Amino acid sequence: MEILKKKILALKKEKNAVILAHYYQEPAIQEIADYVGDSLGLSQEAERTAASIILFAGVHFMAETAKILNPNKKVILPDLTAGCSLADSCPPSLFKKFIEAHPDHLVITYVNCSAEIKAMSDIVCTSSNAVKIVQSVPKNIPIIFAPDKNLGNYINQQTGRNMLLWDGSCIVHEAFSLEKLIALHKQHPKAEIIAHPESETVILETAAYVGSTAGMITHVKNSPKTEFIVGTEAGILYKMQQEVPDKLLIPAPSKEDNTCACSECAFMKVNTLQKVYDCLVHESPEITVPESVIKKALVPITRMLELSKS
Repeated sequence: MEILKKKILALKKEKNAVILAHYYQEPAIQEIADYVGDSLGLSQEAERTAASIILFAGVHFMAETAKILNPNKKVILPDLTAGCSLADSCPPSLFKKFIEAHPDHLVITYVNCSAEIKAMSDIVCTSSNAVKIVQSVPKNIPIIFAPDKNLGNYINQQTGRNMLLWDGSCIVHEAFSLEKLIALHKQHPKAEIIAHPESETVILETAAYVGSTAGMITHVKNSPKTEFIVGTEAGILYKMQQEVPDKLLIPAPSKEDNTCACSECAFMKVNTLQKVYDCLVHESPEITVPESVIKKALVPITRMLELSKS
């Protein structure tokens, strides 16, 4: 594995490539990435990169976002099957009809959606800035929020809005078991429960802190507490543990009976170190987005990035 890492780093330098990786990627990939972050951080990094090639170690919609922000650069993804259950829950043809049925609504979409959905949007958001972006819209303007109903419900609670929600969700964040979580907390009564807002409301109600992946890491770093039950995809624990080596991090339990008893995203895990290397060697698979879609989708993404700076 160390030899493969060295080959990737040498190839990356030779080709003037940058490797962007999400927190949910396997540790070996995070170790060789130039930047590891959440959706907002990755979008910001993609916007400012000077590299000729962007290798996106994440899922398809993330690589598409990078391509929209860098239409003249080559964007590659280690495995094209790295999709997203949440993005898949919002087919463009159905969403178009949904918007047409509510013509007076402003459309805000969570970044976990396809380029076509972004192209139909007024503003894009991430879990880091969703509340801020919704609050930037005057209260007399009705909002459609898609595709995540759980995140939408959370935003409604935080802002007092009554956004019209698309009925989509993430299978990873809906996999947490409340019953098992309560039992786990009894075993670790000092542990603070933290959760991602894509989780179901019953899980969020148990949490002392709700936030994005980056927000959760910051919270754990700054908290005086020493034990945490972490309610998001288990891949975050690698980076989080590096930041707080002396604290106990426990993955929130899944409804499923699996090897780690935690919630893992199978799509995120299809990327491997070998695939990253092969992807760099062949500069393939390459992500392409139609020019017409790029032009439309760039507008709401740019609005998000500008609002995130203010």
